[in-house]
Amino acid sequence: MSTDRVRVVVTGLGATTPLGGDVASTWSALLAGRTGVASLTEEWVDTLPVKFAARAAVEPTEVLPRPESRRLDRAEQFALIAAREAWQDAGAPKVAPDRLGVVVGSGIGGITTILAAYDVYKEKGWQRLSPFTVPMLMPNGSAGWIGIEIGATAGVHATVSACATGAESIGYAMDMIRSGRADVVVAGGTEAAIHPLNIGSFAAMRAMSTRNDDPAHASRPWDRDRDGFVLGEGAGIIVLESEQHALARGARVYATAAGIGYSGDAHHIAQPEPTGAGLRAVARRVLADAGLTGADIRHVNAHSTSTPAGDVVETIAIRDVIGDHPLVTSTKSMTGHLLGGAGGIESIFTIKALQERVVPPTVNVENLDEGVEVDVVLDQPRPLPQGQIAAINNSFGFGGHNVAVAFTSV
Repeated sequence: MSTDRVRVVVTGLGATTPLGGDVASTWSALLAGRTGVASLTEEWVDTLPVKFAARAAVEPTEVLPRPESRRLDRAEQFALIAAREAWQDAGAPKVAPDRLGVVVGSGIGGITTILAAYDVYKEKGWQRLSPFTVPMLMPNGSAGWIGIEIGATAGVHATVSACATGAESIGYAMDMIRSGRADVVVAGGTEAAIHPLNIGSFAAMRAMSTRNDDPAHASRPWDRDRDGFVLGEGAGIIVLESEQHALARGARVYATAAGIGYSGDAHHIAQPEPTGAGLRAVARRVLADAGLTGADIRHVNAHSTSTPAGDVVETIAIRDVIGDHPLVTSTKSMTGHLLGGAGGIESIFTIKALQERVVPPTVNVENLDEGVEVDVVLDQPRPLPQGQIAAINNSFGFGGHNVAVAFTSV
């Protein structure tokens, strides 16, 4: 790593999740081991094999004015709420528009808008479609709205890499600052995909848990009896700045965004590569980019989703490249899986763990699966040491997308 490369720091955090409508309430619930997973009450759920999900704790329409919310897809609503919190948390920095960027993506985009609009078209004709239909359904809509609101002209981008989207957005934002394109970038991911078509489609893949009699315990990463992931919704957005810009304005710094790693499995459109080669590669690359060694990493927020295929191989890659010493957790055990929003909220959890020196637990693990040979934090939070330490957030997506982001304490 070049010693004169621009350092990137995190100065703002924003989220709306199945555990809370902001970062503080979400983090508090996470440390308390509370779950956001519950039975769905809509009539359509009766036709499906999966009858539960992790709905957002606070409905976005309770936060946004009605005229505004009506022209936004639900994923865009989440993104704007989280971005506004992050922007204010960063102190609403004064920055020239051409030094300000946005990178916010979604794995699926405005899917509920697409489906609802098609029903309107079929039943009432094109004349009854909202003129905001296209801005609502396009995957870059969230980035666009945020860019307009804060006046970002250095570049407004939307990554789409399935469940790695939020983390890849953060990586792209880091690259914008490192390359000199921007001083400040708002970055993260959002998703709103709790809809019968999506649930039915994931169920057809045998990817989702069907623990309908006990939804609160359905998301159980690394448990021997796990049977699939639980669908969640929400957004996680952070504000990234060059260290020089942040120091010049006296900003509070949560952590340093120290490194980004990418790899591709080139194996299967939905199944992880079974040997973990891509996961080991992404771990090596994020360490190299951050100028760290495995010994520096004290915590990993794992991608582990509670699927039989992926959970254990991730821990093997962590052990092989980083070691068996980091405290490893999967916060999806409480939030469910936010798909494109996962990398955003889980980066926030990783940053908060460094800031507060505590790792949230993985809940619902009754029988740790064979082959898990890392230090998984179970049931109760565990402390992190003082001093300079580092942590990694892993995010992997359908298509073989692997992304890891390294953060260091301040």
